[in-house]
Amino acid sequence: MKIVTYNVNGIRAAMRKDWLSWVKETDADVICLQEIKASPDQLVDLLLLEQLGYEHYWYPAEKKGYSGTAILTKKSPKHVEYGCGEELYDKEGRIIRADFDEFSVISAYFPSGSSGDVRQDFKFRFLDDFQLYSNKLLQELPNLIVSGDYNICHRPIDIHNPKSNAKSSGFLPEERAWMESFINSGYVDSFRHLNPEPHNYTWWSYRANARAKNLGWRIDYNMVSKPLESKIKKSTILTDALHSDHCPVLLELELGR
Repeated sequence: MKIVTYNVNGIRAAMRKDWLSWVKETDADVICLQEIKASPDQLVDLLLLEQLGYEHYWYPAEKKGYSGTAILTKKSPKHVEYGCGEELYDKEGRIIRADFDEFSVISAYFPSGSSGDVRQDFKFRFLDDFQLYSNKLLQELPNLIVSGDYNICHRPIDIHNPKSNAKSSGFLPEERAWMESFINSGYVDSFRHLNPEPHNYTWWSYRANARAKNLGWRIDYNMVSKPLESKIKKSTILTDALHSDHCPVLLELELGR
């Protein structure tokens, strides 16, 4: 089972960069998208997506051209849950979940706090609420994968310059502590589980040629609940995908064994 998380920073822009060819070549079973910035009625290539074998479930924000998540899947889910029941986050389309027989997967787009104190406070509130949501969900759905853009670097190894970014949103001590607590509440960081090496990032600023210099941040994750830990077969950052300022992260699970 191949699961990919990808913040596309605008699905329409990604499609103009031949994103559908990438989807075909990657041949993932489930693709979790974040920051889609569109609603299905604005997309003209959905038939092509269906021809590739994907069902598609979209959860756009109420605000046009902003936020939003989606799940594309070759396997029919038995249930799709839109939102978490909290209007503050649901109107921004931040959480969508698909339930299958052997596991459930969430595509989540955590808020950024980089625009100022108001959104940083919003982010802290989201983190607290998401932890409560996760705690409850794990009791109901123990085989859970939380994929998405967390907008947090967990440890110094996950950011190119931890000293100069010590007070930057996305690497604040409180955010990193939350990430540690979240993982300890029942998850495995599937990429770090198999890849302890430094200089592995998933997002780069468009400024100062950061991507070419690999001056990045690792903020996109496939978090796997502990009961699925033994099923983790592979996890790779797909740096060759150039449709966004993020790149996708692949998780491969060996299920049914």
